[in-house]
Amino acid sequence: MATPALRTVLFDLDGTLADTAPDLAYALNLLLEEQGKPALTLDDVRPAASHGSIAILKAGFGMTPDDAGFEDLRQRYLQLYAANINTHTTVFPGMAPVLDAIEQRGMNWGVVTNKPAFLTEPLLQALDLTRRCACIVSGDTLPERKPHPAPLLYACRQAGSAAAQCLYIGDAERDILAGRNAGMKTLIAMFGYLAATDEPEKWPADGMVHHPAEILDWLA
Repeated sequence: MATPALRTVLFDLDGTLADTAPDLAYALNLLLEEQGKPALTLDDVRPAASHGSIAILKAGFGMTPDDAGFEDLRQRYLQLYAANINTHTTVFPGMAPVLDAIEQRGMNWGVVTNKPAFLTEPLLQALDLTRRCACIVSGDTLPERKPHPAPLLYACRQAGSAAAQCLYIGDAERDILAGRNAGMKTLIAMFGYLAATDEPEKWPADGMVHHPAEILDWLA
């Protein structure tokens, strides 16, 4: 049986479509300053940037959700981040031409992220991408989140494509597992926020891309 032609490209947001780490780190440093603690460098925060506020607070404070006061700190962090969500964030260098090329080929594209909608939607709006997205699926759009395949299957329906017609690109193992379990092609964004302890060569992806431009090689 012939492989269906790709019709839709789906992107993870943090560390794949957009370079959000500078603002995630900026908000963390504001919180650290409030708490009388020293600031971290971007390199300190970057490996945690794809893994949400829990991972970022662990990087900054060495705390977990089981620690007293963690949730109050997390809520304050989210406030600070929401207020500075597009201070330094941009799409990754080379990504804008990729989005243009996808559209020029008559394909569509969308976003599937575990970031909550109250952060996802303002960020995409600030980047002037909302009007171009065929779908936007946030971490609280459905009861399930990645690595569950449900958000990706929902995105396929929103984009009007079958799973076999979709390519999902992400920089975390949960992205690849979600895409694989949904029955779509997957690529690892090696330019994203991988940690030194990650082993992407062991993730069940179809390939790796080290620069956004390489995505187009998979759409031919």
